[in-house]
Amino acid sequence: MHRLILRLAIPSIVSNITVPLLGLVDVAITGHMGDTRYMAAIAVGSMVFNIIYWLFSFLRFGTGGMTAQAYGKSDTTECQHVLLRALIVCLSLALLLTTLRRPLFDALMWVVAPGAALEPTIRTYYDICIWGTFPSLALYALTGWFVGMQNTTLPMTVSILQNIINILLSLLFVYALGMKIEGVALGTLLAQWSGMLLAVIMLLWRYGDVWRRVCLRSAVRFGELRRFLSVNSNLFLRTLFLVAVNLYFIVVGARGGEDILSVNSVIMQMFILYTYVIDGFAYAAEALCGKYYGAGDRQGFRLAHRGIWQWSLLLTAAFTVAYAFGGNVLLHILTDDQQVYLAAQQYLPWAVLIPICGVAAFVIDGIFVGITETRGMLWGTFIGALGFFLVCNLDYFLNLNHNHNLNLNCELCTVNCELSTNHLLWLAFNLYLLLRGVVQYIIWHKVWKKKLLHDFS
Repeated sequence: MHRLILRLAIPSIVSNITVPLLGLVDVAITGHMGDTRYMAAIAVGSMVFNIIYWLFSFLRFGTGGMTAQAYGKSDTTECQHVLLRALIVCLSLALLLTTLRRPLFDALMWVVAPGAALEPTIRTYYDICIWGTFPSLALYALTGWFVGMQNTTLPMTVSILQNIINILLSLLFVYALGMKIEGVALGTLLAQWSGMLLAVIMLLWRYGDVWRRVCLRSAVRFGELRRFLSVNSNLFLRTLFLVAVNLYFIVVGARGGEDILSVNSVIMQMFILYTYVIDGFAYAAEALCGKYYGAGDRQGFRLAHRGIWQWSLLLTAAFTVAYAFGGNVLLHILTDDQQVYLAAQQYLPWAVLIPICGVAAFVIDGIFVGITETRGMLWGTFIGALGFFLVCNLDYFLNLNHNHNLNLNCELCTVNCELSTNHLLWLAFNLYLLLRGVVQYIIWHKVWKKKLLHDFS
């Protein structure tokens, strides 16, 4: 079982690590164009599309869990139908987003407020990259389908090849053909379409027998389509809370000025590094738990569940020790700015807590996706987000209490004055991760575990 877990987890970890390269390449190229407008436009434009695609990442998880269950039942027809339903949803969403691309851009610019001088350059990037909506969403569905079919090697291969194509095309358009921001955008767009086409080619090459007979009418039966949308609606709402937490984290950090933004960016990289690894095991949990649940194999499910937890806790302990004793070294690697380095040291304890607070949230996410019990994920994220926003605004509530009790010597307000807003922000973020895990753990043991015992009987 351990070998099977690693066979699924390691390619997923490699895929996760390659994801930031798409944005990194664009930033590196625009950073040498001699005009900071291009670099700023790429930063804002990438953030805009990351938000859009993140909102629809449920396509990846919902497809993966339902495919894994069908795979466990050896129901190749249902495996086929799950992907067809996902691709139909992808096409519908892509048509909607491209049709509403103008008002969508205006709304996003109103939220981001990048400034009048920067907006035309962002629009150029946006107007080209918006046509990559369908391949990007389709890749979510295809990746989820591959994971559900117990194959994480193909998504890793597609991700690596897509990055290579993006690098080569962007360099060609910018340096050989003399294009500016439009060259970078065109390179990204063609890389997105190339990635999707590569995934389809690999799909037909590796699973051609599954696709010999395609019946679209059976795939879109109302009852099955409704179940697919029901599972994914919970994931979509969950993603809204995730996006809200991350956006608010950025907004609050930005209020502290450039130094705090830089410090938060450095510490956040330590969180991201951990998620790259632990997400790989969450994907393995999704694939294996879904397969054994679909097959009704109680013993296989138990072994997979235990193995995933063992690896996840081992890696969490390793990251915690590494951050506790090697955090200063990592900070030196992440920044050579002495002021940022010294300021980041004050927040290093929060980074040490991240793996401990976050492990349960990530692992149980994978299990819930596998058994398509997405409501538990929604409740966990909702309560975690609620705790995050309450703690983030704790200084406001304490000050409000002080203002209403001017004649009292309020010790809490004294503590509040000593506790900086940014420390509260990191406290809130760790609490958010912890609450997600705790709530999902309670749901897992009090509700879903009973359901599983019934289903396996």
